[in-house]
Amino acid sequence: MRMEFKEAVELLTNGDPIEMGRAADAERRKRFDDTVTFIVDRNINYTNVCKNECRFCAFFRRKDHNDAYLLTNEEILAKVQETVDAGGTQLMIQGGLYPDLGLKYYEDMLKSINSKYDITIHSFTATEIQHFAYQEGISILECLKRLQAAGLDSLPGGGAEILVDEVRKRVSPKKIMTDDWLHVMECAHSIGMESTATMVIGLGETMAQRIEHMDRIRQLQDKTGGFRAFISWTFQPHNTEMGGEKVSGWDYMRNLAMSRLYMDNIKHIQGSWVTQGERIGQLTLGFGADDLGSIMLEENVVRAAGTAYDMSINKMVEMIKGAGKKPAQRNTKYEILRRF
Repeated sequence: MRMEFKEAVELLTNGDPIEMGRAADAERRKRFDDTVTFIVDRNINYTNVCKNECRFCAFFRRKDHNDAYLLTNEEILAKVQETVDAGGTQLMIQGGLYPDLGLKYYEDMLKSINSKYDITIHSFTATEIQHFAYQEGISILECLKRLQAAGLDSLPGGGAEILVDEVRKRVSPKKIMTDDWLHVMECAHSIGMESTATMVIGLGETMAQRIEHMDRIRQLQDKTGGFRAFISWTFQPHNTEMGGEKVSGWDYMRNLAMSRLYMDNIKHIQGSWVTQGERIGQLTLGFGADDLGSIMLEENVVRAAGTAYDMSINKMVEMIKGAGKKPAQRNTKYEILRRF
């Protein structure tokens, strides 16, 4: 029987985290037995210039800042080559909202990659897509169709943070609001472009607001079926305007377990070693996660907030085996490429 909103709020607020973890792990086991997956990819941040200036972000710079940059096409292709050489199967290309780049910049980027490499391009957040469309003076749907024709395969779920406008107006008032993010995803799903969904906790949200976030995603998934996975992580306060403290590992684990229990229509739940480190990353495999994301050949956004953990295929395999699970490398569609 499907968990209802009020029940979920009560459980997330007052439930025993160990019991929640057991229930979430039982759900994971029903679907995947003991297989745990990961992917080899690279996160290419083509620019750190961003007009949104979110209070929780340590990565962005204003255009006139000494550290501001915009990668050339040659620099991006060099990073793609390194990814392919390292056995990577996916590119996650993301950046800030650069004030005056046209859609052609992104179309040319995609076409140049596709002309040289056989690699999945899982790139551009909903925030970026809306920005591209607005700059070009076209609809979200038309923008996505043009990017798809140029080679964009799927969308990452970044930019969701907490899908409650009360929270968004406080932490990122210039950024797209809840209905905007959901609209971009619905448009993408309508043209066969699947995506992931994300969540950032620790932004001063209530437990009810966390469930509201999950509920909005669950409702859209009921409608489109286009979300492949759900990924949550914790706000990293260092070097940000917001500042504050990180939420506890227990809080993260409870929220992770709840995502498995509440979002019954999303197949894959990813644990975040990137923000939590290897030990808690390993523990997520007992709290509902069936995937540990990427070994990340490059990552800049979380690193800018003072959090950095290194990973390799060997370390990832050993981490999964250490949790008593069976490691497998996957592609973007969660198809198994090899087992270890």
